Amino acid sequence: MKMSQMYIPTLKETPADAEVISHQLMLRAGLMRKLSSGIYTYLPLGYRVIRKFEDIVREELNKAGAQELLLPALQPAELWEESGRFQNYGPELMRLKDRHGRDFCLGPTHEEVITDLVRDEVRSYKELPLNLYQIQSKYRDEIRPRFGVLRGREFIMKDAYSFDIDEDGLQESYQKMYDAYCNIYSRCGLEYRPVEADTGAIGGSDSHEFMVLADAGEDIVVYCEDCNYAANLELAKSKSDTIEIDEELKELEVIDTPAITTIEELVAELDIPAEKMIKAVLYQGKDEIILALVRGDYQVNDIKLGNLLDIVNLELINDDAYEGLDTVKGFTGPVNLGDVRIIADELVMEVVNGVAGANQTDKHHINVNPQRDFKVAEVADIREVKEGEKCIHCDGHLSLTPGIEVGQVFKLGTKYSEPLGATFLDENGKSKPMVMGCYGIGITRTVAAAIEQNYDEDGIVWPKALAPFLVEILVLGKNNEVSEKAEQIYNQLTSEGIDVLLDDRKERAGVKFNDADLIGCPIRITIGGRSLKEGALEVKLRKTGEELKVEIDQYLSQIKELIAKLD
Repeated sequence: MKMSQMYIPTLKETPADAEVISHQLMLRAGLMRKLSSGIYTYLPLGYRVIRKFEDIVREELNKAGAQELLLPALQPAELWEESGRFQNYGPELMRLKDRHGRDFCLGPTHEEVITDLVRDEVRSYKELPLNLYQIQSKYRDEIRPRFGVLRGREFIMKDAYSFDIDEDGLQESYQKMYDAYCNIYSRCGLEYRPVEADTGAIGGSDSHEFMVLADAGEDIVVYCEDCNYAANLELAKSKSDTIEIDEELKELEVIDTPAITTIEELVAELDIPAEKMIKAVLYQGKDEIILALVRGDYQVNDIKLGNLLDIVNLELINDDAYEGLDTVKGFTGPVNLGDVRIIADELVMEVVNGVAGANQTDKHHINVNPQRDFKVAEVADIREVKEGEKCIHCDGHLSLTPGIEVGQVFKLGTKYSEPLGATFLDENGKSKPMVMGCYGIGITRTVAAAIEQNYDEDGIVWPKALAPFLVEILVLGKNNEVSEKAEQIYNQLTSEGIDVLLDDRKERAGVKFNDADLIGCPIRITIGGRSLKEGALEVKLRKTGEELKVEIDQYLSQIKELIAKLD
């Protein structure tokens, strides 16, 4: 492709509203433009990258036995009401009415639609297993779209759905897709980790997220340095050593703690370690108030607690509820709190002579002892893990790093097939619900994540598999001989099946060099009057910055060799 004929509107300055590197560079390198908050137009250069990634996804899914189709983005509310998600999905679901007043939504995902299709078509166990996928735009009304396409309201996603006769079949389908995802992200040259994850609004049992490790990630990946254990912080567990404390139980007391509402302030004021503090957090349960307790050096893990209570979006109580509980915000504690259900983390039960809020302004209890001073309804792991804790599978230590979720696989089981009536007849003629899995990949999000992992101060540094062009040729000067040689090399490389961008614009050399670094093609060939006289081409590798002199007569074999060595 010739740059003089291609729409690549690069920018010198970074747009003010672009917060993260991928957002900045996708705008500056002319990959996309903003239409509205969280909604983007993909320009020719950006769409080439998207298509390259889509091709990799298709190849690996097809090898895994999945078949591509295309489902409607506009979905009738009746389907979502059958599954129970039309109201439960929350405000992210974009709802609308047609001219007849019928309710519809723009699909954030397609479990209902695919299940409706299969329930009307598949009748026998002989037609299973079945795995269907699509690549399509999805819509979610994010409360705060940000970070470019990392959190948008419209985005391109690959979603696949498997249908099996039993759990063993689901496990086989799940493993095939898990392996396909590993192949996809390995082929893209990305540093990633599959991690145990929460199923969220999709539901089901087991799930893994695929995380690209990058500083801009909104998620935290917890992984063991010595084994393969990895999990999202939402679900990560750690091994806690039982601590036997030889300390006599002291009498419960109330002390004055004026204007002290945080653990850090208590530690400084009382000279008592955070490990002896009992942090209390009030949540609204389904039909009761929940008091969650963790040790002072930990945070409550809302996802773990929500899963324990079977509540997808667990929320804190509102401020008005404190009066009804006869407690005070900032000074809540478990002693004599009243009619609440107390759930304590395992480590809280080991606290001896601890400190907790006294449910009165500017007052705390000291010498608090679980079970003696308050009763616990349930003990469970409801804490967030911390850096350096022990792995639950070995004696290795856990590390935490930011990650960008680019894909997720779920075991749905019969969550959708039962309410929607997707059944089949087994070999004995008995009707059974199909056992399902679903598998998503954020296409546009992966492109952004790749940039977050591959850039420098000058621009994008594309990995080989995702680069819009493998080679960019810069033509310097107005010499006809130079232009003709550049055109010859461009045509020859193109005829060899190599993606080439020819910068034949009538621009200054500095502009061309800056744009080349910004766009980030792996190999740059510079042709000018001086190099042509010397019978050599100037070749630069974008990733390493290495500069080479390549004889014109031997350039083709050497460029091919360089391409073969690219990551």
